[in-house]
Amino acid sequence: MCLTCGCDEPARPRRLVALADPSHPTPDEIVLQATENALALAASWIGWAGPAVMSLGNAWTPNKSLRRITDHLVDHITQIECRVAGEPTVPDPWRGRSVTLESDWARFTENDLDEATARIRRLAQILALRLRALRAEWDAKAGEDWTLRAIAQHLADATEAYASRPVGTKTVAPPRTT
Repeated sequence: MCLTCGCDEPARPRRLVALADPSHPTPDEIVLQATENALALAASWIGWAGPAVMSLGNAWTPNKSLRRITDHLVDHITQIECRVAGEPTVPDPWRGRSVTLESDWARFTENDLDEATARIRRLAQILALRLRALRAEWDAKAGEDWTLRAIAQHLADATEAYASRPVGTKTVAPPRTT
């Protein structure tokens, strides 16, 4: 249901992820699917202004979940780019999952979802394009690091976990005036 006018038209259409073989999605497809699934679930958080959910030893709010999904995409884009360039990654002492910021407690609005959707989709697209370009290396051993396929699966699993933490809000359609 559209939260603006109450019509039955979905307010935020999902981005279609075309799967070459639905029974065996490729690493790039896995990342895109996971982000679209998370964003679809995030639409149920609009209007949230309540208590956090305690899970994984942390407090989870809609803003924190989307922040973690974004941070995690950045982390793994960096990991892959540094691997390709033969450079070590910049050490990351930040423990974002274990920290709940003051801004994470902010009310979650339609504009928050739109902003996060634009950012997360672009980051997922960057990662998916890079994975596609590295198709020949998806299962190549990388020393003690994960393969590219394993990174994509881990990212998808974590995205699903982060998105599952907040509880959806109940919405009521505005009264129809016609």
